[in-house]
Amino acid sequence: MPSAPANYRILLRTPGAAAFFLPAAVGRLGIAMTGIGLVWLVHARTGSYAAAGVVTGGFAVADAVMGPQLGRLVDRYGQTRVLPCALVAHAAAAALLLTAAAPDLVAGVLVGATLPQLGALSAARWSALLSGGPSDTRSGASTTRSGASTTGPDASPTPPGASPTPSGGASTLRTSASTPLPAAFALEALANGVAYLAGPALVSVLGAAGRPSAGVLLAASLVIGGGLGLAGRRRTAPPVTARATRSRAGRDALLGPAFLRQAGLGLALGVFFGATQVSVTAYAVGRGTPDAAAPLYLASNCTSLLAGWAYGAGRHGGSPHRRQAAAAACLTLACLPLTFLHSPLAVGAALALTGLAVPVLLVLASVLTEASVPRVVLTQAFTWGNSVSAAGSAAAAALAGRVVDAGGAHAGFAVAVGAAAVMTVLALGGAVRPREHQRPRVTNATTARNEP
Repeated sequence: MPSAPANYRILLRTPGAAAFFLPAAVGRLGIAMTGIGLVWLVHARTGSYAAAGVVTGGFAVADAVMGPQLGRLVDRYGQTRVLPCALVAHAAAAALLLTAAAPDLVAGVLVGATLPQLGALSAARWSALLSGGPSDTRSGASTTRSGASTTGPDASPTPPGASPTPSGGASTLRTSASTPLPAAFALEALANGVAYLAGPALVSVLGAAGRPSAGVLLAASLVIGGGLGLAGRRRTAPPVTARATRSRAGRDALLGPAFLRQAGLGLALGVFFGATQVSVTAYAVGRGTPDAAAPLYLASNCTSLLAGWAYGAGRHGGSPHRRQAAAAACLTLACLPLTFLHSPLAVGAALALTGLAVPVLLVLASVLTEASVPRVVLTQAFTWGNSVSAAGSAAAAALAGRVVDAGGAHAGFAVAVGAAAVMTVLALGGAVRPREHQRPRVTNATTARNEP
């Protein structure tokens, strides 16, 4: 098995991969900075954390609601057409916020509504590149890529070592040990984890230095610059599919049990994140050591990054549904002691153990989402996953806050345990019904290249 650096190096040497992944990584750093940047900016203007919370809440709701709608437009018209328009709108919204030309709440909502989901766009490109890229999906094409042959508009490349799908059948789940797609999604999770570690810290340094506007401006600049870099990479952009095919296949797949199960898992994972964040803070404050919250968060985040790095380096045989169920069960068992532990070292160790399971769940959720919907709605599916997770985190923060007020930090951790248990049940359902996760076959599709 290659080392982790070698594995990721090989992945990024895939023609066109680094050219879209790196700009997307830059942009998602800006995305990670935006929310906390709003808090610093609005608090500096109003002196009220309540006002800052309202604006940030409006931003989060707008982002969660409009993200899938932007994803639908991308699936319909293509990344290279939709993304530049979204970036122009985002720049205008950021300008309104920075110049105070509109009320903070209105500007914050507009910033969230126009924020492009660069992670979802990058994931969709990985799928197109590694599982049959744009050049392989043109009508009547017959190409060979990495030793895999495809014929006709509906064919999908067969990964090395995998058996081709019989004609007329549904395409099979491409998660064999030889496919690089799980490693690509692990790389995406790593980039996201690094962004959400570094981004809030960077914007907080600027805010603490008395320059909150600089933090918001930097965040917007990174989003726009990274987004433009991504939009400029036309060769790896997923193809656009005919409207009739898109409407029928998309409606069926996004309401299918396979995708809804992954959406439910994403919602539960968001609840886990939200409840854990509130409970860790409550635990540290309750002990009279609020500064202890940061090291506890760091323990979980660092092990999560290391686990994601290691998972992406390996080749994993067997069913991804079973691996997902096992990871969810391990997360449940790891966070269960948090409901009764008191020692900071013990709590830190338990949080570190939870961090080992989280990246595996994130990677497998992406893999199974990619396999359960046709590519005509893939961007929309990824953005829905992000949105339901954000909604779960926001709802859990409010719920866990009430629970903590009533029963203390241990009661808040119990909410996280419950969310992990729900994930386990949902993942087990997928493990006993793996056929639900076969990609729906799209027939008679016509595609258009993302070129002028």
